[in-house]
Amino acid sequence: MEATHSHIFLGTAHETNERRTWAVIGLCGAMMVAEIAGGLLFGSIALVADGLHMSTHAGALLLTALAYNYARRHSDDPRFTFGTGKLGDLAGFSSAIVLLMIAVLIGYEAISRFVAPVPIHFREAIPIAGLGLMVNLASAWLLGAGHEHAHGHHQHDHAHDDDHAEDHDHDHDDDHDHDHHHHRPDAAAHRDNNMRAALVHVLADATVSLLVIVGLSLAWLFGWVWMDPLAGMIGAAVIVSWSWTLVRATGAVLLDMAPDRHTAQAIRRAVETAGDRLLDLHVWRLGPGHLGVIVAVATDAPRDAAFYRARLADLQALSHVTIEVRHGGVAGCGSV
Repeated sequence: MEATHSHIFLGTAHETNERRTWAVIGLCGAMMVAEIAGGLLFGSIALVADGLHMSTHAGALLLTALAYNYARRHSDDPRFTFGTGKLGDLAGFSSAIVLLMIAVLIGYEAISRFVAPVPIHFREAIPIAGLGLMVNLASAWLLGAGHEHAHGHHQHDHAHDDDHAEDHDHDHDDDHDHDHHHHRPDAAAHRDNNMRAALVHVLADATVSLLVIVGLSLAWLFGWVWMDPLAGMIGAAVIVSWSWTLVRATGAVLLDMAPDRHTAQAIRRAVETAGDRLLDLHVWRLGPGHLGVIVAVATDAPRDAAFYRARLADLQALSHVTIEVRHGGVAGCGSV
């Protein structure tokens, strides 16, 4: 039987986040052109180098913007069985890998500076690092401004009875749930990992710029030349930590790991009522704020899938629900 409902599982702030990302790309692009042009005009290699660094920054953000754009344009493409909501997680995973590579390069350069120090033009390098810090802080503000905490919920239920007849019930609940204590998955279910990756990029760059300013200032004032490469190594370590956290979060979504054990426990409590048994349970993330669930329950009572759907109605993040009801004795049970 062909499904007649949509499978659009994008975050509620998807288009807003896309526009913000393009705005930041424009800011970084303008800064890149200004730095490279200024460096060539005034003969500053450091300024040209920072402009080229800004180009890699803009390139990483371009990946974020393109992921938003593609997911939006293909959100109703039937070839994507569960929509394009996870494309942002794929982009976030890729961005995290790029960040790890950048951290390795920064660490390598810092170690080489320890081994073979090079002359530093403090009067030129410090203002450039300060300019980079301001651009990154402005980028972070643009990406994070007006962050929306409300989450819309679009629920589709697929019910299977013992005779394998299929009943499609479409419940469109546009109410926003602001309750952080009752019937709500933790933040992992709602987090937009594509935007998170963009923020990690700009914050990592801002952190490195700040450390560079501190390191260069101390090296200039006290002659501690080793402070500059040390600042680079600390920055690389910070980036590795943030990147690895992002790799784990996005990788878990891509591998369909259960995003929230509390939701699974709530489903079990809701289903196992009056002697009913939960035989099989699968919960995975479809997109920011959207969870898919497959439930198999055994009961001796004359209950159908609609009964259990009603029991799960308070779990607002369940956007795609499939319920199988087995009556009478059941030989064995599936993993939960």
